[in-house]
Amino acid sequence: KMLENARRLRKGIPGCPKVEMTSGLDFFKRLGERVKDNKHLPKWVSELYLEYHRGTYTTMGRSKRYNRKAEFLYHDLEVLAVISDVATAKHEYPKEALRKGWKVILLNQFHDIIPGTSIEEVYEESYAQYEELLEEGKKTQNKLLDVIACNIQSKGLSVMAMNTLGHKRNDLVYVDLEELPNHAYAVLYEGERYPLQRLDGGIGIFYGRNMPGSGYRTYTLVEEEGKRENQLIVKKDHLENPFFVLKLNEKGQITSIYDKKAQREIIHTEKPANVFQAFEDKPHKWDAWDINIYYQEKMWEIDELEEIEVVAVGPVRGTLKIRYRYMDSIILQYIHIYQDMDRIDFETEIDWKETHTLLKVAFPVDVHTNKATYDIQYGNVERPTHWNTSWDVARFEVCGHKWADLSEEGYGISLLNDCKYGYDIKDSVMRLSLLKSSTWPHPTADKEKHLFTYAIYPHMGNVKQGNTIEMGYQLNVPAIGKLIPPQEGNLTEDYSLVELDQRNVFIESIKEAEDDDAMILRLYEAMHQRGFVTMRLNVNVDKVFLCNLLEENIEEVQVNNHILTFEIKPYEIKTFKVYKSKR
Repeated sequence: KMLENARRLRKGIPGCPKVEMTSGLDFFKRLGERVKDNKHLPKWVSELYLEYHRGTYTTMGRSKRYNRKAEFLYHDLEVLAVISDVATAKHEYPKEALRKGWKVILLNQFHDIIPGTSIEEVYEESYAQYEELLEEGKKTQNKLLDVIACNIQSKGLSVMAMNTLGHKRNDLVYVDLEELPNHAYAVLYEGERYPLQRLDGGIGIFYGRNMPGSGYRTYTLVEEEGKRENQLIVKKDHLENPFFVLKLNEKGQITSIYDKKAQREIIHTEKPANVFQAFEDKPHKWDAWDINIYYQEKMWEIDELEEIEVVAVGPVRGTLKIRYRYMDSIILQYIHIYQDMDRIDFETEIDWKETHTLLKVAFPVDVHTNKATYDIQYGNVERPTHWNTSWDVARFEVCGHKWADLSEEGYGISLLNDCKYGYDIKDSVMRLSLLKSSTWPHPTADKEKHLFTYAIYPHMGNVKQGNTIEMGYQLNVPAIGKLIPPQEGNLTEDYSLVELDQRNVFIESIKEAEDDDAMILRLYEAMHQRGFVTMRLNVNVDKVFLCNLLEENIEEVQVNNHILTFEIKPYEIKTFKVYKSKR
């Protein structure tokens, strides 16, 4: 219909401008010529916030989960494939398989699929595509891990902990223990024994120390000597680890989180936290697209507690299980605290049966600030937490990726997630949008089972000093553990493909170049700082070029003994093309 209208308008209608169909590139070239010398051309600073379609951050939760998981899985595959090439000195990069997967991911980021605003048949096809590419991606991941693991020198039974993120990390490592006898095990690191806890399903978990970025560390696995005394406390109304003391009321809601290190309470004394809130959600026009501000007028607190149970108290993790009912829906949650990690995880399963209901979770925190910081692609953005102006009020629902943060001078609290995008932070109440169950254009949108995890991460310093960016990545990209038998190999017990000396710079992508077998490194500055960065490449290097996002070379960069130094500006993205030596 639009094309037919354009053909008619091209011929001319009295009183209407003539229309010409051209490419976007031609339009912008013509526009550039017209305005290049105009000194009065206005400049807009900050984001272009669309005061509309705020529900698209949340509608069709499974689609958004599949998207997040697929993006990070195929990121991991690229990193593993490059490391695998280095490990074997063979060029077996699965370029076509990766390209095929990325094309499907990008196809499903079409502007009506990923926002959740397509018809039912679209999601039937989209989910089948996602599930196939995730399954194929997992198979490729296992093959690449096997290739690397088979080449590592190991004097005894060991665990390879693979870290596909670009920064060093201390973090949880999950490893399949089904092939091992049902003994208690520990991992050795620098002569010290650290516990390995068995979980359901034959999975083990331990806290990996000093895992190098874009690489792996190998830990020797030994049988535990005697019974280790647990320091975690998990009760129905009380959870405690070396970092926090949590108190719960009779409804299973959190009434207190006391930070032992900072010696302060972080939850508002008058309101409980981790409270599920259901809102009537009936937009006046676009059902799946919109959230209108009047949704806040009708809210029901979900507090019909059906079950609360301690399910695990181990040397690594303690878990409390909570089950709520809301009308015909069930919310099942596992609250995890850790012996060595200062993060509280809320692993959540929801069987949702409702319509025209917006589900959020609320954390009223004791932090004084008038702005919140949100994770976005290649950086972050600040937005007000007050409603001083009409523009402030309009931002009653905003988008963010892996985290949002409230920080005052010297202390802050981050709300992390592994597949959600809608946030609502006003004054000191942090809320994450979980589900939005519209009926048009998909009549049963979100009426299904949902899986997701969000987390609370209190920290010293502000958002940039407090490792929030690293923790957001780590929640989304777990370290991967793999058992290694005693074996000969040509790889050392630990390895890092790329090392950076500045913590404000993050490696976002490591992959093979699109048009040749060079290695692409894409990184960005995340903390609004400029300065010099030293990068060490632990591969044999022939030449390195600074290139653009299309991987076109701009200029050659000097490399001395595997090390190159470059300057980076606040929030700048840099891409390097590394030609590996054939020696």
